[in-house]
Amino acid sequence: MTTAPGLHSAAGSPLLMNENLKFLQAFLKNPLKVGAIAPSSPELAAEMLRDLKPDEENIVYELGVGTGAITRFLCDVIPSRESYLGLELDPELVANINISMPEMNIICGNAAEAYDIHKRSGLGKVRYLICCLPFVSLPKNVSEAVLAEIERFMSEGCETRIFQYAHGYYLPPAVRLREFMRTRYGRSKRSQLILNNLPPAYTLTWSTL
Repeated sequence: MTTAPGLHSAAGSPLLMNENLKFLQAFLKNPLKVGAIAPSSPELAAEMLRDLKPDEENIVYELGVGTGAITRFLCDVIPSRESYLGLELDPELVANINISMPEMNIICGNAAEAYDIHKRSGLGKVRYLICCLPFVSLPKNVSEAVLAEIERFMSEGCETRIFQYAHGYYLPPAVRLREFMRTRYGRSKRSQLILNNLPPAYTLTWSTL
């Protein structure tokens, strides 16, 4: 079994236990909209971050930081604060994560403006785009706007990685996303189904490097 960076320090913490409860409550109210019954597992984080080697000239850009389920493992991957940029729409989540993870560079903003936000940051080239947005539940116009932003990064040479839950893999929004990427960048490199995640999920990677 692959062990994610920081697994032992993160697992079982009071923060994670509270986060698990919030996810479960939201999932039970609307499973297709929320998608997840729990925060991304260490095993999913390990796949999302596999082989990432960022530096200040080749940064990681995380779209949809959320509660920081992936971000907390990125802490062990980035060599410096200037090697990472995180984007989250919810200002309350941004404030909370900046308190719990002050070493990370997380700002409040809309992923539909991700390209210009990165340019204004003054940070290095985006080599890795880690997208944790819930495309299955996003409005179609929002999803299309975000994909247009991803396309701008990919045109400059980038690796984009997303995850999709198994129970929503064949829903129209998930299929549209894969078709959009496939027609431009070929078939994704898909991970094995990550069973140790609730719900099980795949990671999908496209690269123009």
